[in-house]
Amino acid sequence: MAFRLTERIRALPPYLFIELDKLKNEAVARGVDVINLGIGDPDHPTPRLIIDALAAAAAVTENHRYPLGAGQIEFRREVARYYERVHGVGLDPATEIIALIGSKEGIGHFPLAFVDPGDVVLVPDPGYPVYRAATLFAGGELYAMPLLKGNGYLPDLDAIPDAVFARVKLMFLNYPNNPTAAMATRDFFEQAIFKARKHGFIILHDAAYLDITYGGVKALSFLEIPGAREVGIELHSLSKTFNMTGWRIGFAAGNSELVQGLLTVKTNLDSGVFNAIQYAGVAAMRHYDQLLPGIVKVYESRQRTLMTGLRELGWPSFEAPHATFYVWAPTRGGRSSMETTRNLIDMCGIVATPGIGLGAAGEGFVRFALTTDEKRIELACRRMKQAGV
Repeated sequence: MAFRLTERIRALPPYLFIELDKLKNEAVARGVDVINLGIGDPDHPTPRLIIDALAAAAAVTENHRYPLGAGQIEFRREVARYYERVHGVGLDPATEIIALIGSKEGIGHFPLAFVDPGDVVLVPDPGYPVYRAATLFAGGELYAMPLLKGNGYLPDLDAIPDAVFARVKLMFLNYPNNPTAAMATRDFFEQAIFKARKHGFIILHDAAYLDITYGGVKALSFLEIPGAREVGIELHSLSKTFNMTGWRIGFAAGNSELVQGLLTVKTNLDSGVFNAIQYAGVAAMRHYDQLLPGIVKVYESRQRTLMTGLRELGWPSFEAPHATFYVWAPTRGGRSSMETTRNLIDMCGIVATPGIGLGAAGEGFVRFALTTDEKRIELACRRMKQAGV
């Protein structure tokens, strides 16, 4: 008996990181010692004090039951303290913050609350593939916003016709940006808020890399900008900040109607984050100032190593980023991003992410993730040199 997938599933492109994993596994099967600079999954362990907090909370019988609702109030209060301390933003933990099973879950669920079939959703190109998938699942129509080097990898909002804006229900933004590592300016956020007010659409800001910045540079939370909470919501995660990708815990904060709309979807589709993990999240955020500098220092050192290696190889000139743990590098010799990626795997045993896999405007670039030991990054650079890359 043959089963037919729905149109919404068949409309999806292959999930990029599954395809990369397939290429990696094929190389491993050939006996290649693969250096994985592809997926943005921190390689260092979660800090011990977070693990200890989980263990203590997991021993509490009350935490073994369904974690229904918006999340433990202790967790939401700690998120509010984080916003006040780090970004100068005051939030009501009772109405303006909810716990998420990682920010990816929130991105996936949010359009189901606010996007009707036929509504237009603005998505960054290149960008995190889940923006597109979530839009298609909700029946929305995609409109790509190219992120180009000449515009600082910020969308040119003035290039979007008013006729398109008239149909827009939701705009996805993401800064510091994956994959380009660009940072948003205050002027850009102010312009986006102006457009949202004028045309009556929602802004969802994906802030997964908000805390990963270097050299004294601080990234702006969208919620810091006056007017942001009138039109938008910010989703964040403990995954990158505290090496907690597998724990699946994040949060949504901002406009109370948008937060509660997302919560309505969640209460119908999931049962929340395990309470013990929420208490571990409290410990993580409470020790933010203690834990974050060491984590960021590792990525900053790795970035210097990779940038030095690429420059010695004569890689096309580009600036080292000040945020995220990615390096967005132009391809060489007019090669496509997919050809470059395949060459890196076949000739060097290195996995990188082809820009085209993140959107049409990503063609001509590859993304290197700094989630591998520094010695392995040095080895990757030596392999590229030996292979004539």
